[in-house]
Amino acid sequence: MNLFLIGYRCTGKTSVGEVLARQLGWRFLDTDRMVVESASISIVRMVADHGWPFFREQERQALASACAGDRQVAATGGGIVLDERNVAKMKQSGKIVWLTANPKTIEARMRGDDATEGNRPSLTGQGRLEEITSVLSERIPLYEKAAELVIDTDQRTIAAICKRIIAAMGLQKEVGGHSTAAR
Repeated sequence: MNLFLIGYRCTGKTSVGEVLARQLGWRFLDTDRMVVESASISIVRMVADHGWPFFREQERQALASACAGDRQVAATGGGIVLDERNVAKMKQSGKIVWLTANPKTIEARMRGDDATEGNRPSLTGQGRLEEITSVLSERIPLYEKAAELVIDTDQRTIAAICKRIIAAMGLQKEVGGHSTAAR
């Protein structure tokens, strides 16, 4: 079984995923990083040179590769739910957790994230908060449909989020070949 973290940009998927994978003794994957490594160019450059459909195909292939593994925590790109095939693959391969945050929280996190400008191209060309609000209004129904667990990350620590995921999903940590409750 794998665990997939979905949600809008800067809702904590990578930060939570890295800690959660460590706690479980599982492998951590980030589908955006997989796309960049495979293409050897940034997402911004990929979208500028080849367009969003090209990026979405690369994303679909990265997810298929992730789904082929087991005992992995995968942070996915915010738009992974736009393709129903992606959602079906994630559900076949594991469980899906939707990390949410208030649009103003997302905007503040994006301002504080050095990777935002270089790795996260604009989706609409609008101002940051307007874009977040607009894109979320389109994606929320898709996130809701895909998710088995929803966690608001606004006022929670990474440790608290991981603890909630582990408890809600009934996950166990591997220690020397034996399962124990993850802390």
